[in-house]
Amino acid sequence: MSAASLESPAETTATGARSATLAILRIAAGVLFWQHGAQKLFGWLGGQGPVELVSWMGLAGVIEFFGGILIAVGLFARATALIAFVEMVIAYVWAHMMEALWPIQNRGELALLYAFIFLHLVTAGPGRWSVDAWRKRR
Repeated sequence: MSAASLESPAETTATGARSATLAILRIAAGVLFWQHGAQKLFGWLGGQGPVELVSWMGLAGVIEFFGGILIAVGLFARATALIAFVEMVIAYVWAHMMEALWPIQNRGELALLYAFIFLHLVTAGPGRWSVDAWRKRR
């Protein structure tokens, strides 16, 4: 007997809801993160770019653009989320933390929010509705 058949209807519904909300969170975070990279690398979406590719901002743009795509589709999601998490922590420390104590005052709340979302994806994985899960099933 499989573990799924031992679940009550309420547990099955909750499991499905967790899978759906994890996919929505992963896709939304990935697409939004991709937009930051698009601004830096190409000047799209109102960005000031393109930035110098061989620079810290260029590296951030590459991580955000390509990492956002990988996270959104759920391919190499844990590793990509870990890299994005580290980038967001570094961005917060270097660009925001020295300005003021509270993130709302130093305009670092978005970097921290991304960092915590990516940390969650590192630990939870990309979920059932991802390319990683599809590859694992094959």
